[in-house]
Amino acid sequence: MKKTSFPTSPSGRLKLFFTFFDSRWEDLTKDSWKTTVYRDFSAGLIVAMTAIPMAMGFAIAMGMRPEHGIIAGALACVVGRTFGGSKYQVYGPTAAFIPVIAALIFKYGPASGGNFEDAHGFLVLVSMISGAILIILGFYGAGKYAKLVPNSIIVGFTVGIAVTIALTNFKDILGLKSFSLLFGSELGIFNKISYALNNILIINPWAILIGLMTFIVTKVLLKISIFIPGPVIAMTTATVLASTLLADKNIILVKDLYGSIPNNFFIFTPPHLPNVTFSVIVDVFYFVGAIVFVSGVESILCSSMADKLAENKNTPFNPDKEFFGQGMVQIITPLIQGFPCTGALARTATSIKAGARTPLAGYFKAVLKLTMAYYLAQYLELIPMACIGGILVWVASNMIKPSEIREIKHLGKFEFSMMLYTAVMVPMTDFLTGVLSALIIYFVVKKFFSKKKDDIKEQELFEVNK
Repeated sequence: MKKTSFPTSPSGRLKLFFTFFDSRWEDLTKDSWKTTVYRDFSAGLIVAMTAIPMAMGFAIAMGMRPEHGIIAGALACVVGRTFGGSKYQVYGPTAAFIPVIAALIFKYGPASGGNFEDAHGFLVLVSMISGAILIILGFYGAGKYAKLVPNSIIVGFTVGIAVTIALTNFKDILGLKSFSLLFGSELGIFNKISYALNNILIINPWAILIGLMTFIVTKVLLKISIFIPGPVIAMTTATVLASTLLADKNIILVKDLYGSIPNNFFIFTPPHLPNVTFSVIVDVFYFVGAIVFVSGVESILCSSMADKLAENKNTPFNPDKEFFGQGMVQIITPLIQGFPCTGALARTATSIKAGARTPLAGYFKAVLKLTMAYYLAQYLELIPMACIGGILVWVASNMIKPSEIREIKHLGKFEFSMMLYTAVMVPMTDFLTGVLSALIIYFVVKKFFSKKKDDIKEQELFEVNK
C-alpha cells in the first residue's frame, strides 16, 4: 500500500471532507470502468440479499421494528459511502449497537410506561449529538486515536456482544415470546435464561427445527461460496415451511409481534427530548458516549480490515474522513425512520470477496436492498421468528474467532485476562460499563508496570555505577 499524506490542517481536512470524487474512486478509470461497475454491481447485489434478513434481525434485537433495519442499512450505506473515508466499507446495523439501542428503547419505550415514538425520538436526539461530536473529532484529526484501543479489549468486547446476542435471541429459536415485549430488553442475562427454563414446557419443537435449519443452511451455504445468499435461502425455506407443512404448529411469525411490514420507508422521525431530569441528562451522556465509542472504534477497525482484505495497493482509508462520515451517518440516518449504524465487518468482507472496488458497490447495495424490500414487504411479515433467531445466532457464532483469541493468548497473561474480563463484563453489566472499566484497568495497570520496570532499570543502573 502506497504511503499517502492526508491534510493535517483543519481547513485542509474540511475541504477533503466535502470532496466527493477523491482517492476512493481511483480504481474507476477510463480503461476499467465497465469491469469495475460490473464488479461493484455484483457485490452490491450479493450484500443486499444477505443484508435484508440480517437488518431485520438486528432491528428486532434492538427493540425496533423490522422495517427500521431495512431503511437504516440502506440509508447509512448511501451517507457513509458519500462522506466516509474508506473505498470498501459497507455501512449498516451492527451487533455492537444492539445492547446500546435496546437499553434506550427499553428505558424510554412501552416496557417502562412510555411510548415507542418518544423513545425513538430520544434515540434520534442522542444519535445526532453523537454525530456532531464525531464530525468535530474528525475535523481536529482524532481519527488516529481510535487505533489506540487495545486489541485484547476489542476481541473481548466482540465475544461479549456475541454471547449477549446468542442468549437474547435463543428464545426465538425455542418458540417463546419476545423478551422485549414481555419484560423489556434490559432483563439480565440470568433472568433471560431463567425465563427460558421456567417456560420449558411451552417450548415449540417445530420452532427449534426451523431455527436450527436456518443456522445450518446459512452457515453451510456461505462456507461453500459467498456468492450464494445463504440467509435469503434459509429465510425463504423457513417461511415456506411455516406457511405450508407447519402452518398448524403455532409457530410465531414476524406479523404476530409487529403486524404488517409497510413499504413506505422514508418517514421523517423528529428528535425528542423527555422531561429534563438528572436521570435524563445522565442518560444523554451515557448513550452519546456509547454511540461515539462504537462508531469510532468499529468504523476504524472495519476500514483497516477492508484495506488488508482487499489488498489495497493504492490510497489507504482516511481515519479523519471516516470519523466525519460516521458523524453524518449518525445525524442523517435516524431522522428517516432509522437508527445509529456503523461499518459492518461481515458485510464489508462479503462485498470485497464479491469483487467490490469503489464506493459504487455501497450505492448499488442500498438501491437494490430497498427495491427488493419494497416488493417483498408483504412476504417479510410471514418470516418465522425462529428463523430470525437462527440468523442472529449465526451472526453471533461468526463474531467469535478462535484465531483472534489464540493471538491474544500469545500476547501474554495480562492481555488474555483483559480479553476475558471484557468478554464477561459486557453481558454481565452493560456495554459501556464493561468496556470503560476494562480500558481503565488496562491503562492503569500498564502504566504501573511500565513505571515499575523503569524503577528496576534505574536501580540496576545505580548498582552498576556504584
